[in-house]
Amino acid sequence: MTVTVLGAGSWGTTFAKVLADSGQDVLLWARRRDLAEAIATDRENAEYLPGVRLPDRLRSTSDPREALDGATTVVLAVPSQSLRHNLTAWRGLLHPDATLVSLAKGIELGTLRRMSEVVADVAGVGQDRIAVVSGPNLAKEIAAEQPTATVIACQDHDRAVALQRMCTNGYFRPYTITDVVGCEIGGACKNVIALSCGMAAGLGFGANTLATLITRGLAETARLGAALGADPMTLSGLAGLGDLVATCSSPLSRNRTFGERLGRGETVAQAQAAQHGQVAEGVKSCSPIRELAARHGVEMPITEVVHRVCHDGFHPGEMAGELIGRKTKPER
Repeated sequence: MTVTVLGAGSWGTTFAKVLADSGQDVLLWARRRDLAEAIATDRENAEYLPGVRLPDRLRSTSDPREALDGATTVVLAVPSQSLRHNLTAWRGLLHPDATLVSLAKGIELGTLRRMSEVVADVAGVGQDRIAVVSGPNLAKEIAAEQPTATVIACQDHDRAVALQRMCTNGYFRPYTITDVVGCEIGGACKNVIALSCGMAAGLGFGANTLATLITRGLAETARLGAALGADPMTLSGLAGLGDLVATCSSPLSRNRTFGERLGRGETVAQAQAAQHGQVAEGVKSCSPIRELAARHGVEMPITEVVHRVCHDGFHPGEMAGELIGRKTKPER
């Protein structure tokens, strides 16, 4: 049985490697033919994971028909805001009983839907066939086989367990939960909080500020999760706190790095150009997350400030005064 991974960026390629190292035959789809051919020839994705040898069980293609032919497990590893467009093109090629696994972390612009909701809408499948992977999963560290854990969330627990078995190996330890909502809210909101932490670092602020933003960022993420029906325990676990700490703290985090550039005085356009095609999901997701929070009457002050910096011309240097100057209140 072959597992298909659609998307050959850093995380898609890394997850394909995880699956292959766990004993699966994996077919990795790349949008560009030259990239697919280079992966096949060189056993390396030099564009996104230079220096990492890819397992022999991992094959590559740029033909979506070849990629999806007979695939009963399909991993969607494209950016959140392009998921609908890509999946619309692929849905006629999907196996009727395929398990669809989302690696994307974000909230869709316009519809305010979570990624599993986008998948259900476009593919016309039930939520019990859709799984979500989230956790402290910085791609380059995992590709280097540094130990990490993750969460596989699916309403169908047996399906989550089957996926867990498919991607367990000596450096990658997956846990299962059924709380898809909490898993996705944690994954989407942590990108926005990481932008704020990067901005703070770029402004020269230290560990106290970082800890404050992480902790209060978790609080506002938990408030939104609760409003949407998430289990609070999910957001205190790997898909919440774990992912948040890794993304807010590491220079490998695209969102953290993007925010740091803004804090040092670069414009959004300049910071985007410096990313060399790597997507900082929080830049776009902060807007629909803000709208989703407003729709449910949830206060998310850090998300509000990040949105204003990224989209309204608000200067990162005003961020501290905006947040510290808010009306005092009990912590809980």
